[in-house]
Amino acid sequence: MSTKLIVGLDGSEPGERALTHAKHLSKLIGDCTIELVYIIEWSPYSFQTPEENAMRHKRREQEIKLASERVITPALETLKSEGYIASGRVLHGDAAELLNKVAVKEKAQQIIVARSTETGIAAKLFGSVTAKLVMSASVPVTVVN
Repeated sequence: MSTKLIVGLDGSEPGERALTHAKHLSKLIGDCTIELVYIIEWSPYSFQTPEENAMRHKRREQEIKLASERVITPALETLKSEGYIASGRVLHGDAAELLNKVAVKEKAQQIIVARSTETGIAAKLFGSVTAKLVMSASVPVTVVN
């Protein structure tokens, strides 16, 4: 049975470090699949006008397409050209919750993410995505600095 590693990507340099660590682990493990996941954050607490609600679905589809084109597809092409078995997806919602759901659904052995860069009042009120994931995940989480 192949080991599955879930990697949370966001198009940033810290996300690239998480991917580099996943590649290193994959080589150590051997029979391994890397699943890249990009989450477009959405908060149910954001308030929108009726016009914004009317455009929400179209904007969501555009964001998913853009994230796929700019982050997931290039990362997958690189991984596959280097001989890794990999797949990827872009989701929309709460990052910590969705990364855990993907890990459970895919029967992953580990989630790999980069340390959160959230600061200020939002991080203090709501906590970072990384902290929420570490506290709630159903599988081990590796946080790359």
